[in-house]
Amino acid sequence: MTKKRRNGGRSKHGRGHVVSVNCANCRRLVPKDKAIKKFIIRNIVEAAAVRDINEACAYESYALPKLYYKLQYCVSCAIHSKVVRNRSREARRIRAPPQRRPAPKTAGPTGARAGVQAK
Repeated sequence: MTKKRRNGGRSKHGRGHVVSVNCANCRRLVPKDKAIKKFIIRNIVEAAAVRDINEACAYESYALPKLYYKLQYCVSCAIHSKVVRNRSREARRIRAPPQRRPAPKTAGPTGARAGVQAK
């Protein structure tokens, strides 16, 4: 029988059994190695209230805490919520992760060598 993927849609190579996790959307049990993972880092406070909290804060440079959580989806929910996309047969062979968006640019150079210009 033909194989659609080199790894069979899993990454358990050599392990007989892998613990199951619940999908974050539909609660379906999915093997942990097959689940599509998404790691999210968010501020606890939304952007509109950050300024108000910083003005009311007693400390000068108080860093607001962040929420860190890992979402694990089953394949069907990940496709439906556009976490992953369907790829062509040729594109499936590309194993490199997709390009990440560049970080937002700052106003000017900072750091120890800010005043030094390149020749």
